[in-house]
Amino acid sequence: MDFKKIKGLIFLLILSLTLFGGCSVDGGDATTEPVTNNSPGYEQISGEEAKRLMDTEKDYVIIDARTEEEFKQGHIAGAILIPEYEIKERAEAELADKDQLILVYCRSGRRSKIASQALADLGYTNVKEFGGIIDWQYETVK
Repeated sequence: MDFKKIKGLIFLLILSLTLFGGCSVDGGDATTEPVTNNSPGYEQISGEEAKRLMDTEKDYVIIDARTEEEFKQGHIAGAILIPEYEIKERAEAELADKDQLILVYCRSGRRSKIASQALADLGYTNVKEFGGIIDWQYETVK
């Protein structure tokens, strides 16, 4: 193979890596854009921010996306139990206002993300996911 062909192949390889090599799953360039935990339709916030909203807002709902057994062991005061696997079936009957502030948590944050995305997919516009009760530093009730 002559030098010009090798040079051309190297150019194509570099061009390909430049165009396609740095793309992440979410479409952002992993080397320049910070990774966010926000999804279209819901926002991930800290437990501290959730507590601040609970203390300052009046019209909100707290959703506990865990199981009934976990809920009975301890939950955030005022939380409504809607397990993550039931959110699609129960949301519209129990959460009539799709623009109301909805705060969602579970045990560690995995199920609350699933539930929050399901709510967003159903058209809820003000969903805030704040992780798990294992990181909650405030009071709980049994």
